[in-house]
Amino acid sequence: MIDESAFFHWLLIGWFVLSAVSFFLLLFIPAPYGRHLRPGWGPRISARAGWVMMESTVVLVFGAFWLLGRNPFSAMPLLLLLIWQSHYFYRAFVFPFRMRGSGSMPLFIVLSGMLFNVVNGYLNGRWLFTLAERDHGQWWGDPRFAIGLLLFFAGMVINHRADGRLRRLRQRNGDRYGIPRGGLFKLISCPNYFGEIIEWAGWAVLTWSLPGLAFLVWTAANLVPRALHHHRWYRETFPGYPAERKALIPWLL
Repeated sequence: MIDESAFFHWLLIGWFVLSAVSFFLLLFIPAPYGRHLRPGWGPRISARAGWVMMESTVVLVFGAFWLLGRNPFSAMPLLLLLIWQSHYFYRAFVFPFRMRGSGSMPLFIVLSGMLFNVVNGYLNGRWLFTLAERDHGQWWGDPRFAIGLLLFFAGMVINHRADGRLRRLRQRNGDRYGIPRGGLFKLISCPNYFGEIIEWAGWAVLTWSLPGLAFLVWTAANLVPRALHHHRWYRETFPGYPAERKALIPWLL
């Protein structure tokens, strides 16, 4: 019978491979939710319920591996839990209830997101709290931890501010889309995605782990194609869309 360390190793390798496959598929097939929602993807549920189901899954999974890990109530495990949950608690229990309208999303997307979050929560939570060879006490003086923490919260601020501008735009326009302006929207079409990539780059640095890197790779595999599709959609939908804007990375992409 395969032991957990071998299972973890092969699952992690497969996870990197699957992220590359997902990236190339999403370049050509926009994920069918939000502005890219379209028929042919099976039954749908409320978008609000879908977001809660997807994101609350990883809140529970990661939290369970924290609780089952070594010394869960010591300072560093508690801090790592707080960092992770600061993102996902917002995504699961705040963001969905700020959404306007009564949109829907395919159940297929919701179930796929839940599966992703179970695997990702297992890889990161199990490694951090049980399998990591580094003692948690060694992390306090590690500059990688401090740099990663700054990156994580800088990305979160960018993400939340961009979400706020989009939310206010929808409040003014009703359920209609419009051209977002101000902040990093002066430079790119999707600063919310840019911020989220920076968040998980920070996580990869502060944990200095392959599971953390895998999460960053998956985030980019999902959000880079989606930002490109959003950018194309804006240009096709609004003839006066600012020509100088890039899709995701200021002045580059």
